[in-house]
Amino acid sequence: MMKKMLISIFASALIAVLLLFSGGVVNAAGGLTLFTPYSGLSVTPGETLTYDVTVMNSNSSIANVSFHVEGLPENWTYSITAGGKDISQLSILGNAEENIQFEVTVPLEIEKADYNFTLAADGSGNQYAELPFITTVTEQGTFETELTSEQPNMEGHADATFTYTATLKNRTAEQQTYALSAAVQDGWGVRFKADGNNLTSVTIEPNGSKDITVDVTPPTNIQADTYEIPVKAATSSTSAETTLEAVITGSYSLSISTPDGNLSTDITAGRTRTIDLVVENTGTATLNDISISASTPPNWESEFDASSIAVLEAGQSKTVKATLTAPEEAIAGDYVTTFTADSGETSSDADFRLSVETSTLWGIVSILIILVVAGGLYFIFRRYGRR
Repeated sequence: MMKKMLISIFASALIAVLLLFSGGVVNAAGGLTLFTPYSGLSVTPGETLTYDVTVMNSNSSIANVSFHVEGLPENWTYSITAGGKDISQLSILGNAEENIQFEVTVPLEIEKADYNFTLAADGSGNQYAELPFITTVTEQGTFETELTSEQPNMEGHADATFTYTATLKNRTAEQQTYALSAAVQDGWGVRFKADGNNLTSVTIEPNGSKDITVDVTPPTNIQADTYEIPVKAATSSTSAETTLEAVITGSYSLSISTPDGNLSTDITAGRTRTIDLVVENTGTATLNDISISASTPPNWESEFDASSIAVLEAGQSKTVKATLTAPEEAIAGDYVTTFTADSGETSSDADFRLSVETSTLWGIVSILIILVVAGGLYFIFRRYGRR
């Protein structure tokens, strides 16, 4: 008997100390006490708070306890569980304690403020306890859909794909299936993906969210500028929009050819041939430091009046003179020289065919040799032929 009395006194003293330094109890009677270490928490709209509450019975007899909540704000909901199951009553042995989980769900549409409510426990006879709570809602609640992107602005050239990440939040109390769309001009391509799959709609649970990847492809040869891409997620009852931004620095494209497009000519062995080459910026961005080079057959020589172009604006062209020299020993036939214009961002090649002809001097010499040989044969025939 003395042992039980000492236990009861120790339990009462312990409870007093806990209440002095923590959340504590407003009212406790009949040996029934409620305790939680965290009775004042912050929460965002739509979030659920879970409190671990200890129910202590300092009496020597079993206490059958039921619970209710007083002062809970409108549209807030709660549940009380123990051992993972909802309970309506809890039995506690004498001089013992049990743990319950007290869950409170804050509605989505709510004002930013502090809210007070009390968990009350009723036992047998005069057994009664209260545990006050204060909950701070840290932001203004809404009952709507949110579509946001942490990085809505991206920069790149015209042939790049712009990839954005948008977060779609369902801040309503119902499951929503959102149709995804983008308001872009003809030529633009927009593709939505989530969890690695292409999609045109997405379903989100109440107060849930989903990260969506948005791939944007600009039209070919679009001018350098800043373009807005409005993106929308909509259902029959709610919708949200966000605007993405693509800064196009231009496309890089280059061509090298001749003024008339003819890529063939003839050349005499041992001689030179000058060819006019037209280097054109066919993209939409400025090109800098364009180098001009030639890949010639063995023993051929090439040189340019300008081997580089410092700056070439979009749509502009410049003529460069290339001089090719065929070796003396070149055999008659077709040879190919490849001209290349390279800016680093892009390049272009042109294969130029040259037909080598032998020198006229060698032709005259050959004719003279033939004539000398024929004359010699004629002389021999006239002088010795009739003998």
